[in-house]
Amino acid sequence: MRVITFEEPGQVRVDLEPPADLVPGSVRVRTIYSGVSAGTELTAYRGTNPYLSRKWDTERRLFVDGQTHAYPLSGWGYQEVGEVVEAAPDVADPPVGSLVWGIWGHRAEAVVPAGKLVGHVLPPGADPLSGVLARVGAIALNAVHAADVHLGDQLAIFGQGVIGLLATRLAVLSGARVVAADAIADRLELARTFGAAETFDVTSGSVAEFMRKRVVGADTVIELSGTHQGLHEAIRTVRKGGRVVAAGFYQGDGMGLRLGEEFHHNQVQLVSSQIGGVASWLAHRWDVERLQRTFMELVHRGEVEARDLVTHVVPAERAAEAYDLLDKHPSEVLQLVFDFEESQ
Repeated sequence: MRVITFEEPGQVRVDLEPPADLVPGSVRVRTIYSGVSAGTELTAYRGTNPYLSRKWDTERRLFVDGQTHAYPLSGWGYQEVGEVVEAAPDVADPPVGSLVWGIWGHRAEAVVPAGKLVGHVLPPGADPLSGVLARVGAIALNAVHAADVHLGDQLAIFGQGVIGLLATRLAVLSGARVVAADAIADRLELARTFGAAETFDVTSGSVAEFMRKRVVGADTVIELSGTHQGLHEAIRTVRKGGRVVAAGFYQGDGMGLRLGEEFHHNQVQLVSSQIGGVASWLAHRWDVERLQRTFMELVHRGEVEARDLVTHVVPAERAAEAYDLLDKHPSEVLQLVFDFEESQ
């Protein structure tokens, strides 16, 4: 079975791996589409992911000397849609023939515990491509929850890639007035269709100064550019005592992040949002599974037009070209999806 592999930084190939055995409690899923989470996957493609140079101690939750992952890296990816083609005798849900969304990596087929796919069946008539947004939609919703949005709040959302645009839409649905900030004009235009009240081209000046001409500062900023400069400007943008939700995947040393300035003087709250868990004050009633299902319900009801974010659908065999495009021309792509059926 085909699987996409990072051979080493900057080198991608499509390998073959043997089909997994169907075991009790599992189903075999044949992949139709597999979405690329560009921010995370480019860290593996470029060799900047901390797992490649540090060891993650799961018990102590610390990065320590060592290495967690090493090349070649196979099957990265966590945004898949496929058809259940076989089920173990003890499995009734999801049924054979159903289309499901879930996480099994960039591979043509996988054996998945059936329990992880319960509630993940696409309804009749749903566009299968919408299912590849379930995980990134949950990431966006997690960030909006961490922002603790209230009706009438003034929010700025930095970075209008896929997750930023979804966060914009979800924040608007939550009652916020959103200023969307990015450097790419097409993304700012799309942010308006997703409900942003205003947009700001970050190459034209300071978001913080722009916001303070209208209000005393944003109540909350969600930072999704993944850059330390963006995080620093986000801190500058909130009012005294305001909250910045850092939801980007920041790489390397924090060049450009000056914590002795507005962060210190304005007593800014800095909160991390990461899909490994939900905001601590919501953990008694929310989990990642609920985030994903809630997002997909919004998609199925037509309240989030997730399909509009898919700009590139390419055969899995062209994975090397796809990552090169994402790496060198990121402004040309929003959501890129591998088509495994077309590659057969």
